[in-house]
Amino acid sequence: MQVSRASSLQSDINVTPFVDVCLVLLIIMMVVTPLMVTGMPVHLPAARSSAAAAENTRQLPVTLNADGTLYVDATVIRTEQLAGELQRLHDAHPERPVLVRGDVSVRYGEVAAVVDACRLAGFRDVALATERQTTN
Repeated sequence: MQVSRASSLQSDINVTPFVDVCLVLLIIMMVVTPLMVTGMPVHLPAARSSAAAAENTRQLPVTLNADGTLYVDATVIRTEQLAGELQRLHDAHPERPVLVRGDVSVRYGEVAAVVDACRLAGFRDVALATERQTTN
């Protein structure tokens, strides 16, 4: 019979906590990644000539939600901060294209003001996002 002492150390590695942490991080990444790729959820207007949305990671998404919330990339900003933020981003990457995503219920003038702010900041490639209209 072997008698074990209480002071003996266990020499094998317990990987269960490590696996638990890795799985939690994986789940978080699976939830967050779709938001990073497509931007903020918004109901876009439909157009028959709408091209398929390209997965251009270089595009700078500027989103205007139905409730008036303004997002630059994935950051919420106030309307009066838009010009300064766009100028800062233009200074960092002047050739970056901008994709303006306005909710279908947002007034035309508000979307036009966002497009105007993008052009005044110096961006030359400014596009409006739409969904493809289904033909009946």
